[in-house]
Amino acid sequence: MTQHAIQKVLDAYQAAVYAKDVDAFLAIYDKDIHIFDMWEMWVYDGIDAWRGMVIDWFGSLGNELVKVEFNDLEITVTKEMAIAHMIVTFRGLSAEGKELRSMQNRMTCVLKNVNDAWKIIHEHSSSPLEQSTLKAKLNKD
Repeated sequence: MTQHAIQKVLDAYQAAVYAKDVDAFLAIYDKDIHIFDMWEMWVYDGIDAWRGMVIDWFGSLGNELVKVEFNDLEITVTKEMAIAHMIVTFRGLSAEGKELRSMQNRMTCVLKNVNDAWKIIHEHSSSPLEQSTLKAKLNKD
């Protein structure tokens, strides 16, 4: 298995978020997913818990879209597992495509090769905190 296969998973992530397609988004995750997300919950255990978050996220967008970009991507692949870490930029766009806002965070994904299909089994997203204010830094620069 190659890095290309992992890139395809990330491409599917981008496409599903832009389309607000809950089923396509969840298809890249293993049913036993374990996620440390940046928002609200300490952990999401299992695809059903993650599904609820995704439905709420996509539903909150109304007619807005989200464009996802991966930068500083590094992928390590073995026969059974892969690790990808990157800086993710989420750009909120109007229905006409005008950028409304953006934020960045750090993301690490662990993927497992099951029956020749790569699935994310663990995802961790974070942003550093400004030491003086304890506010999240949502922009790398």
